Amino acid sequence: MTLPSISAKIGETISISLTINNAEHTLEVNPRHSLADIIRDDVGLTGTHLGCEHGVCGACTILLDGEPARSCLMLAVQADGTEITTIEGLAAADGAMHPVQQGMYEAMSFQCAFCSPGFLMSTVALLRDNPTPTKEEIREELSGNLCRCTGYQSIIDGVETAVTLMRGEQ
Repeated sequence: MTLPSISAKIGETISISLTINNAEHTLEVNPRHSLADIIRDDVGLTGTHLGCEHGVCGACTILLDGEPARSCLMLAVQADGTEITTIEGLAAADGAMHPVQQGMYEAMSFQCAFCSPGFLMSTVALLRDNPTPTKEEIREELSGNLCRCTGYQSIIDGVETAVTLMRGEQ
């Protein structure tokens, strides 16, 4: 990804266009603001959580052009012209949960749920690329997300439940 030329002076903004959860957004942004801040503060989608703001915890994970990305580490201007999916974009238009959300719900995967957006977005990408992962592959893929409550086994169980749901076996 090529960075745009940023020559804005303090107080100046840069116009960017994003597609977030299939909705077009043209925004005037401070070139120093992170993508996470723009998603939360300017667009009002607060499901993308900010935990560490250093890219370590994974709570801010979104799908950027279909790939998991830490939105706290990206400047909003870097995302100009991209397609973004946040946790709010997973559910169907009628409100039905995405199979990954349903699987995590059924497995009671989360306690406080602060980390859940990052785990869910990472899992969506994992199951898109590997619809039948092993436990080891699940652990490896989700190792970049931190949870302080669960001990992770219930999250792995949730992914396995989602695999079953996505195959139509309930």
